[in-house]
Amino acid sequence: MGLFTKDIKTMDDLFLHGLQDIYYAEQQITKALPKLIEKATNRDLIAGLKAHLEETNKQIERLDKVFLKLEKKPSGTQCPAIDGLIKETDEVTGEVDDKAVLDAAIVAGAQAVEHYEICRYGTLVAWAQKLGMPEVAGLLEQTLAEEKATDKALSALAEQSVNAYAEAAE
Repeated sequence: MGLFTKDIKTMDDLFLHGLQDIYYAEQQITKALPKLIEKATNRDLIAGLKAHLEETNKQIERLDKVFLKLEKKPSGTQCPAIDGLIKETDEVTGEVDDKAVLDAAIVAGAQAVEHYEICRYGTLVAWAQKLGMPEVAGLLEQTLAEEKATDKALSALAEQSVNAYAEAAE
């Protein structure tokens, strides 16, 4: 088995590993979002990031319910993908002096994280359905819908204001 796979032998094992991966990811996101909120200057971006932080905490609670339904203790497993996305966002946003350009960089980093989450939750929903866990699939589908809505909101914010301000800064 690979470095990060532990003992995955069945689809149930793979599903549990996926849940642990996204659980870890959500925990890391709750640590990263306050830093982005502090750096952001666009009021709408700040409000959106704060709302997403609250939503992320609710998503963690929903994952706790999923673990409970599976009779497993909620736990995470290190996710190099989310660690890398957060590190890259932190590094890029640390290199930008112009506040308008910084906001554009924050949106880009946040969307990279959203796309990762959409990928993971989409897979978990499909696996839960395949494994005959409709209640679990339903809980995960709620979070998937929220992640897609956040991505859409970030796109709209970028198109309507953040990117325009960044272009004007040049």
